[in-house]
Amino acid sequence: MARSTDPSSGPITRFTPTSWLNRIPNMATVSRSRNSNFEIDPAVGKSWTLPADVYLDPALLEREKQVLFSKTWQIVGRRDQVANPGDYFTAELTGEPLLIVRGSDGVLRGFYNVCRHRAGPPAEGCGSRKVFRCGYHGWTYSLDGRLLNAPEMDGTTNFDHSQFGLQPVPIGEWGAWVFVNLDARAGALVSGLRELPEQAAKYRLEKLKLAERREYVMECNWKVYIDNYLEGYHLPSVHPSLNRELDYGQYVTETFAFHSRQASPIRGPENEKDVQRRYSQASGGDEAEYFWIFPNWMLNCYPDNVSLNIVLPLATERCVAVFEWYFPESVVKTEAPTQTIRFSDEIQIEDGRICEVVHRNLKSRSYTRGRFSAKQEKGVHQFHRLYANWLES
Repeated sequence: MARSTDPSSGPITRFTPTSWLNRIPNMATVSRSRNSNFEIDPAVGKSWTLPADVYLDPALLEREKQVLFSKTWQIVGRRDQVANPGDYFTAELTGEPLLIVRGSDGVLRGFYNVCRHRAGPPAEGCGSRKVFRCGYHGWTYSLDGRLLNAPEMDGTTNFDHSQFGLQPVPIGEWGAWVFVNLDARAGALVSGLRELPEQAAKYRLEKLKLAERREYVMECNWKVYIDNYLEGYHLPSVHPSLNRELDYGQYVTETFAFHSRQASPIRGPENEKDVQRRYSQASGGDEAEYFWIFPNWMLNCYPDNVSLNIVLPLATERCVAVFEWYFPESVVKTEAPTQTIRFSDEIQIEDGRICEVVHRNLKSRSYTRGRFSAKQEKGVHQFHRLYANWLES
């Protein structure tokens, strides 16, 4: 996800302030990991995991930036930031400056936030405008990207205003969010999400309101965190509080073409007398669902809230997990968000700690690759297959 200039963005939690993918260093050449000629067997019970080098090789970072994050749909902001004609916000994705605007015709458009004159900024921050005027030399653009005025260009031969509009980027809307894909040939967002919109329809994502946003920085490769998210295998060992809420014995994982669904019933009130629980009123029929969408964003869906996670590399051995918590508008000003965020924060700190330990241990000379639990790690196996296929593309 890109960093937007929305003032409602929340604090960075636990570690230190961060930037986004624009801070990934550019490299003159990109080499493959020495173990990059690996295969992930289609059968989880026969397959080996990704080699440790794939998590540790700095040369892979630029390739990930170009092959994965620049050619998949990435969340850059919220739909409520551009609800009305003229509303806009700016953002960055993989180092590319972006301008997102709702046109006077109601159509949402995305552009590179780069003036066609000498690369000045047509817009800054967020707000509402009737036109965009570059802060460098005053070139002015309409909300649909057309060049309206280019001062002092008299005498410049073969200069055609119509050929100097802002360069567009593919854009889409789904749920509460705005997406961008830097691949000009990208297919439509919603069709690319396949089964997900129907699976998540009951949460009415488009109606939810942001309650808080936090960023968690971890000293681990971003793929270590994704691996961890994609299995409930560690639930009894790492998350005692969450394990009291979920029925581990009925935890299931389903995989689809480019996403997965993990789900578990929320326990009924049978163990409430001994411990405090977040979902103490659970009737026994409620369910928690966790959706992961390749390569790096997730939806955690509970009966009364949904949280969005976006995981981004900051360096080979450092990543940030962005958390945004959403609630029905009637709930936002109650105590429920505070309770939910406190509970979620505890889980995230536990995940961050184990991910950092795993990353350090990946450097051990004793470890090269592992095996999957055929019962518990179908989601991790799917991610490894998709990742390997994209690297080879």
